[in-house]
Amino acid sequence: MEQRARNACAALIAAALVAAAGGVHAQSGGADVKKAVDSTITIEHATQEQKARWAAERNEFTARYKTAKASIEFLATRKTAAAERLAATEAAIGELDRSLAESKRLERNLEDTLNAVHARLESRVRADLPFLPAERETRLASLKAEIAKPATSGGEKLRRLLEALQVETGYGNEIEVTQERIAIGSDTLFVDLMRLGRVSLFWRTTDGEKIGEYDRGAGRWVELPGKYSRGIGLAMQMASRMRPVEIITLPIGRIRP
Repeated sequence: MEQRARNACAALIAAALVAAAGGVHAQSGGADVKKAVDSTITIEHATQEQKARWAAERNEFTARYKTAKASIEFLATRKTAAAERLAATEAAIGELDRSLAESKRLERNLEDTLNAVHARLESRVRADLPFLPAERETRLASLKAEIAKPATSGGEKLRRLLEALQVETGYGNEIEVTQERIAIGSDTLFVDLMRLGRVSLFWRTTDGEKIGEYDRGAGRWVELPGKYSRGIGLAMQMASRMRPVEIITLPIGRIRP
């Protein structure tokens, strides 16, 4: 509507110019006026088109500016959030590094402790009564090799050591009778061997004529007087569950720690 109004106004201006030109010069001046009017209209059209293009460009630039501004604000928010996440991640990594260093320190200390406990256990087993020697030595050797393995975790090493200690402790609650060959002086005898926990080892020949025990102080098998034959025989029968349990006297002597 605005465009049409402007065109009408230009036409009226042109008509007025034609009327004002006068009658004498009407024919010659009319062509010049018409030419001037046409030029004015053309310029007006070009101006309007330029203004329209400028308005369109301004609207486009305004929209692009708003979009860019919104993107900048969005990216700024994301940057802040990312910076916070990065700071939290770096803090967590630092804490993990500290925990890892502490874990390695504790693992080194644990391994030293495990080796010390194993050495004490090995010493006690070798100073103990000579029962199940092959089984116990094999267990100790396997445990020592496991503790020395870098790939085995500290928890697994501790579990294996506690398991060995539990087995050794369990021997103190057992009474059993087995058949073994032992060396008495220069002789080797096949005997019934009774283990009374970890306190004493008593032996008796299969014919019952000789009895004895393991002398922990001397570190050898010795023969006992015949007066202990009945008590040891009864104890072996009770340990084998061949007779009811009753109170008997055995030459245990002083119990060593």
